[in-house]
Amino acid sequence: MKNIVIVGATSAIAIETAKYFAKEGAKLFLIARNYDKVIAVANDLLVRGASEVGTDVCDLSNTKEHPQIITNCKDFFSSIPDAVLIAYGTLPDQKKCETDSAYALQEFNTNATSVISLMILFAEEMKKISNGTIAVISSVAGDRGRGSNYLYGSSKGAVSLFSQGLRNSLFKSGVKVVTIKPGFVDTPMTKDVPKNPLFATAEEVGVSIAHAMKSGKNVVYLPFFWRYVMMIIKSIPEAIFKKLSL
Repeated sequence: MKNIVIVGATSAIAIETAKYFAKEGAKLFLIARNYDKVIAVANDLLVRGASEVGTDVCDLSNTKEHPQIITNCKDFFSSIPDAVLIAYGTLPDQKKCETDSAYALQEFNTNATSVISLMILFAEEMKKISNGTIAVISSVAGDRGRGSNYLYGSSKGAVSLFSQGLRNSLFKSGVKVVTIKPGFVDTPMTKDVPKNPLFATAEEVGVSIAHAMKSGKNVVYLPFFWRYVMMIIKSIPEAIFKKLSL
């Protein structure tokens, strides 16, 4: 896995994953919204051992820009990349989502629709060579709808379900789809969320994502114990679950 695209490359988790691959001498193509940030990340990765780092700046929520992203990736690698990690998203204000439908749909587009768009485009390219890995960061929040964050949860649930179907569809082609489901991670996105012992660091999650991409696993909960936490949460009957403050 030497040619890797990272979409949302300035997020804390994406940076840690990129550092891992840089140490292995990978050639990286970073895509993000902020020019100064993505250039800073690129320069750091070169120091850490990346063989080459390219960058692209765009509004990832604008799906009309996605075909050009694919073209830029192919031009940089002179081929179709070995792997892509889609690692961007937002944490919406749930209360605002409940009263502002335009805001809610905007957030759903960023976290789900635009992600699905990129997965479709990268999948089509990888199918041509019958090889490649598409890794996407979803969330444990997508495993069950909860009153406290159901806009975010539903968008991640859409990504998880789509990636499952895409994985099954691409199985015979040799293209792998890896669904990453982190629990609580201490990043700038969760800076306003009260911390507890269940929080993981961006570094440990980023390294685990790199391992999952290399192994081609189907679904990975990070840290691992979230798989069992969510098994319990999903097993609670709806009649009881809706009475809980979760």
